[in-house]
Amino acid sequence: MNKHNGLKPGNTRTVDEITSGRRLRRMRKAAWSRRLVQENHLRVDDLIWPIFLIEGEGQQEPVEAMPGVSRYSVDLAVRQVELAAKLGIPAIATFPNVDVASRDGQGTAILDPNNLINRATRAFKDAVPEVGIITDVALDPFTDHGHDGILRDGVVINDETVKQIAHAAVLQASAGADVIAPSDMMDGRVGAIRDALDSNGFQDVAILSYATKFASAFYGPYREAIGTSGLLKGDKNTYYISAANTDEAMREVEQDLEEGADMVMIKPGLPYLDIIRRIKDAFAMPTFAYQVSGEYSMIKAAEANGWLDGKQAMMESLLAFKRAGCDGVFTYFAPEVAKHLRS
Repeated sequence: MNKHNGLKPGNTRTVDEITSGRRLRRMRKAAWSRRLVQENHLRVDDLIWPIFLIEGEGQQEPVEAMPGVSRYSVDLAVRQVELAAKLGIPAIATFPNVDVASRDGQGTAILDPNNLINRATRAFKDAVPEVGIITDVALDPFTDHGHDGILRDGVVINDETVKQIAHAAVLQASAGADVIAPSDMMDGRVGAIRDALDSNGFQDVAILSYATKFASAFYGPYREAIGTSGLLKGDKNTYYISAANTDEAMREVEQDLEEGADMVMIKPGLPYLDIIRRIKDAFAMPTFAYQVSGEYSMIKAAEANGWLDGKQAMMESLLAFKRAGCDGVFTYFAPEVAKHLRS
């Protein structure tokens, strides 16, 4: 061995000479160079802001399990959409907390042209037409049992539910929704919604399918927000995807795209980054994730306890979605992130 550098005889390069050509830290030494070579970027254009709705006027109700998030009556929700426009957030998604008196076993209030979702959509489009409005046609906010479909003898009935949500999709499009986003996971609902929209003159209304919605523990705070946490009878394992399955998720996406989905959603987000990457690579379609309530609340709770830097965790978590292949993210952090990016 060479006594000067510890290398085998015949190798005249020193350790410093060998590593000098391979120093990956060179481009990390300054903020400007780190920015120059950053591979993935989070922009305001990547954000979709979920907003919770309640009845009444001048009403704002904090969601206890989601610090910083509130439910808004339509008049105050309009102000939130105006804020979205000011911040450059391209789209919002609405989720209603429907009065218990308006809920029944079939979720029939979703077929009311003047229900909370549709009134809000009309108000948003009148006030801020440039912001995209995404509406969900799942029945769970409208049922007295908390399921996403019509429940009979303990079974969620697929085909009757599909007919109802296809009808509801037309009503939502009539109110001004730009995108219909079915999150119910009933078989065949995307094709039925596409047919219903097209036959009623709404060929330009897009469908964002919650194509891979998993049976997850991370939805808890959301169910409080829409008032279904105490209503749910049983679980949703018969129609949501098992957290253990990836091939099944791929089949769901393929089926929804064949039926006419323009975009697909993975929900929840961070626990399923592998699914996001696989779907994006396989189908190369507009792909979104929902950073769900449980993900949001974990970061907020840890921040409140001083266990982590909330702003850094927020930004890092959203960059993870971009790195995995997402074109955009539903996130309750949207206004906070938009303000941070603008600053």
